[in-house]
Amino acid sequence: MKIAILGAGALGCAIGAALTEGGHETWLLDRSPVHVETMLRDGLQVDDDKGTRRIAVRAATQASEIGAADVVIVLVKSFHTDAAMRGALALIGPDTLVLSLQNGLGHEDVLADIVGRERVLAGKTYVGGVLRGPGRIQSGVTGKATYIGELDGQLTRRAKTIAEAFNAAGLLTIVSDNIMGTMWDKLLVNVATGAITGITRLTYGQLYDEPLLKATALAAVSEAIAAAQAAGIRLSMTDPEQAWTLAAAGLSPAFKTSMLQSLEKASVTEIDFINGSVVRWGQRLGVPTPVNATLVACIKGIERAMADEARKETTA
Repeated sequence: MKIAILGAGALGCAIGAALTEGGHETWLLDRSPVHVETMLRDGLQVDDDKGTRRIAVRAATQASEIGAADVVIVLVKSFHTDAAMRGALALIGPDTLVLSLQNGLGHEDVLADIVGRERVLAGKTYVGGVLRGPGRIQSGVTGKATYIGELDGQLTRRAKTIAEAFNAAGLLTIVSDNIMGTMWDKLLVNVATGAITGITRLTYGQLYDEPLLKATALAAVSEAIAAAQAAGIRLSMTDPEQAWTLAAAGLSPAFKTSMLQSLEKASVTEIDFINGSVVRWGQRLGVPTPVNATLVACIKGIERAMADEARKETTA
């Protein structure tokens, strides 16, 4: 199977490495020339529970270098989805499927507007990854499930074929007939840890040692569960403790959330698509979400401070 990863950051490389080792023609598409050149020259260095190794991978900065793929896995940051997909239309052939494994809600609608709803599958993954530098990642794949499904809930042959390919490559993958519920399930996990670690700058291990932070996390997840239930979403978990436990399951205490990684790189976060989604759904359905609104405000404040600092440096 020819697979293109649109957005070969930490998570894209973790999944891409597994698919490459599984024998698939896997392409890592990323806009960073240094990252891509390093992978092409030295291979992708992967640090995981098996140790450290280098994997010979296919990588490119332009979709035209890759051509049409059987499956395009979208893993760019939420706010880059539209521009990234429009800039990668060379990946789309007559039978190409587009699978979003991004954090948050709403990406499928963005992709459907560009490539057609009939091509789009939704998914969520609990695989973890940290970008240690150009061409080097820490990967958390073992025991971390990925869920994919059709937007209409049908259990189709094409979804099962993708799942079979992923499973054969060591990526535990399940086809869901309730992908909206699955997406909300993953959102609960992101709500539990992302914003809090972004604000405190703590790793998973440090976060889980602080009872006061756990109480805040559980409160945020409780609001998200209430919003989902008000929207008629069928969740697999209704106890906030489940999301809290699942968030760090199988990951090293040194792992950092993607939101913290973004802030450490002085990048804009996906807060609007995670805790911000909870706030928007709460407003729409009359569900109070004060904890999530506070977390959004704090992250926005950090982003503002970073932007002001960057402006000072450019004018100094």
